[in-house]
Amino acid sequence: MADRGPGVGRRTFLGYVVAASTLTVAAQLGETLGVPTTAAAAIPSLPEPSEVYDLNDMLTDAALPTANLITIQINTDGTASLALPRAEVGQGVTTSSAMLIAEELDLPLSMVRVTLADARPELLFNQLTGASNTTISTYTPIRVAAAVARGRLLQAAATALGEAVPSLTVAAGVITASTGASMTYAQLAVAAASLTTLQVSVTLKDPTRFTMIGTPQGRIDALDAVTGRKQFAMDLSVPGALPTMVCRPPTVNGTVRSVQNLAAVQAMPGITDVAVVSTGVAVRGSTFGQCIDAVRALQVGWGPGTEDNSSDATVLQELAAAELPLVVPPLPLLTQAVDARFTFHFASNSALEPNCAIADVRSDSAEIWAAVKSPIVAQGQIAAELGLPVPAVTVHVVQGGGSFGRKLFFDAAREAAEVSRAMGKPVKLMWHRTDDFRQGRTHPMSTSRVRATYGLGQVISYEQRHTSVATDFSHGLGEIITAMVAKLPVGDIGFSETIFELTQQTPYNFGVTTQLLSEVDKGFNTGSMRNIYSPNVRCAQELVVDQLAAGMGQDPYQFRRQFLKDPRARAVLDQVAQVGAWGRTMAPGTAQGIALHPEYHGFVAVLVEIDCTAATTGRQIPNGYAGPRVTKVVCAVDVGLAVNPRGLEAQMMGGIMDGIAITLSSSLHLQNGTFLEGSWDEYFYTRQWNTPPDLEIIVMPPTTGNPGGAGELAVAGAMAGVACAYARATGTMPTGFPINHDAPLGFTPLPTVPSIPASPTDGLSRAY
Repeated sequence: MADRGPGVGRRTFLGYVVAASTLTVAAQLGETLGVPTTAAAAIPSLPEPSEVYDLNDMLTDAALPTANLITIQINTDGTASLALPRAEVGQGVTTSSAMLIAEELDLPLSMVRVTLADARPELLFNQLTGASNTTISTYTPIRVAAAVARGRLLQAAATALGEAVPSLTVAAGVITASTGASMTYAQLAVAAASLTTLQVSVTLKDPTRFTMIGTPQGRIDALDAVTGRKQFAMDLSVPGALPTMVCRPPTVNGTVRSVQNLAAVQAMPGITDVAVVSTGVAVRGSTFGQCIDAVRALQVGWGPGTEDNSSDATVLQELAAAELPLVVPPLPLLTQAVDARFTFHFASNSALEPNCAIADVRSDSAEIWAAVKSPIVAQGQIAAELGLPVPAVTVHVVQGGGSFGRKLFFDAAREAAEVSRAMGKPVKLMWHRTDDFRQGRTHPMSTSRVRATYGLGQVISYEQRHTSVATDFSHGLGEIITAMVAKLPVGDIGFSETIFELTQQTPYNFGVTTQLLSEVDKGFNTGSMRNIYSPNVRCAQELVVDQLAAGMGQDPYQFRRQFLKDPRARAVLDQVAQVGAWGRTMAPGTAQGIALHPEYHGFVAVLVEIDCTAATTGRQIPNGYAGPRVTKVVCAVDVGLAVNPRGLEAQMMGGIMDGIAITLSSSLHLQNGTFLEGSWDEYFYTRQWNTPPDLEIIVMPPTTGNPGGAGELAVAGAMAGVACAYARATGTMPTGFPINHDAPLGFTPLPTVPSIPASPTDGLSRAY
């Protein structure tokens, strides 16, 4: 893992005072990250690409050239404002960004206003939200801008109060002189402004003086969220924008051939417009209920899609044919080997908030409102499809109710724009649940073949060949890779392979180590769901690690500890083992599992206890599914510097629930081009009766002066931990995920999965 040194500390940075009526400031940066060191071992492994330079490093470097365009404004009421060029989808970045400003300005958190910036093409690669990169890439730019503002306010106060700057003190937005006279930021906002743009030098606050950064804080939007005042796309009132929905094909990416009853549907109560678009047949009405009725009534002749003949079994055949060969042969006389292949089925990338957007397309302009994480790319593509110049298209970034990679794709915004143009009217487009489960983004089906050889007390080689349905990176990462190619330590390989190499690593000294990706079949709508490849790759590796430990006669925890490369990884592993009482006596049918995951300059270790006894797996849950229950999770996370530990704890909790779901129960079944699951009630996500009653999150003390990635760590760690615990509880290593997808091992089978519906809109009633 990259060693990024002691952190920002009190280094000097350049910033700008931007010409404006009140004080407006920006940052300029030019520092990059360091190169890692590797711990010694009997058979050390060479550093993998992501240990030298990972996806987060790439995104951070890509954002640096336009860091000076991120501005903070001091308002005449004394508040500070930031239009954050990132998306807030529940991960808490508006709160952590506000904390950075409050820290450097010595301003109460309640006096900081953070909104989301519209699409700004001039930011280039500095407006993409993904890969847990927001806090990493904006940590220093926001602090520098705030420090510039503080300096200007102090200079203005020194002039007004007749004292030198060093004699002034600042607290809670008030500057006080040695005489006791004081002035507020509100009084100084205009005086501190500049009529011209100036370059200034600033020194950031020393971390030993932090009073805000690193302390647990509640979300700045919490009250609005729990009182219903928080505004999402569907809450906005845009003049003339009426509810709109789309009748979609029964198979993936099917097409419209004909509409038999268009006039009849057009005449239904409340319906104002019906239009054929590239994704189906759109209806616009006075209410969403009327739109649902119209969608159900439509009689559409559907053409073929991109995967009409595909089912789980056929996709698995494609994956098997595309698997890259292993290189290191077993040597029976000298070594022993663990050889395993794992299957990971399609998973839904649906967020809690239904996919939605508002669009108002005119002959010479377009205005879009949506929760989008790549608004610059969205603006450019929508402009091209509408035949408009980019400046004529405005994309307003709205807060979203969940994403986990889903909002990197702006399909709702594009579709809303297409429908608005076709109808000549503003539309408030919403997908229903069945739309997103069957035509939305999925985590691709994949397999992972692993062979590890060992002998004489050492692991000699570790090979992993991950084969996956193609992941779609058309949301902007591809452009960044192209722009940054000269810095990447991976050679001339494709986009997907580059992302794989920049994210995957083996935290253990396992001798000759290789992890390679092969992808097939671009006919599915896939996405970058929670770590992209990491949960599957890590789950397979940690299960093999347990097998290696058993083959070498060692305890799984002690084995990991012996072979780990990084002391930070060893520290989180030790923490969960100690707090979770690793090795305690467990009843038959129950067990502990332990796992570790490194990514984006952070580490997570997870200790899991699971109950696979008949009494638990056979629980009767009305209209639900029981199965094994994870009874305890201890999670230790080290992200370097946690800007908001409370927010980090919440992210870990959510990631653990995801990890439990995709390990035990949540997946999509593909049959003849259709995903059978139509809503959450058929997807068997972690419910209250399957959440661990004992859950502890341990945020490690700061190990560096820089924040690391957070949100994605827990999913991969939890999936691996649950899988390892299940294997020990049942005595059987699972090789298919989720474990219950085909033939449940040791617990009650799922209720029958529904057959392909007679109408593609069956399931609408479950969405409301």
